[in-house]
Amino acid sequence: MARTLARAADRSNDGVCFHCQQAAEKYLKAIMQELGLAIPRTHALEDLLNLLLPHHPVLDSFRRGLSFLTGFAVETRYPGKTARKRQADAALLWADKVRTASRTLLGLPLRPRRRKK
Repeated sequence: MARTLARAADRSNDGVCFHCQQAAEKYLKAIMQELGLAIPRTHALEDLLNLLLPHHPVLDSFRRGLSFLTGFAVETRYPGKTARKRQADAALLWADKVRTASRTLLGLPLRPRRRKK
């Protein structure tokens, strides 16, 4: 969804950032699920990261990006705070990094298979 919004003629930077945060959150929670960890009800990506670090210390290199993405879970969903294009572009990069690392840790292919019609 984030990539679709980023390509749209009437691009919504707020939407791009929100969906990037959500994607990162879901990937981190998928790793937690596979590890059999309790999954907290939180949008704070740093909290999820801290729970994962004992199992996957390599994820610590994502701390700055996860902290950046966390701000888009709620802030841009309400009037008064609007994401800029530069922020949306950075959010896309961080979400893609989290996606790649998560899919690797989960043993999933990096590119989804195309469905036959």
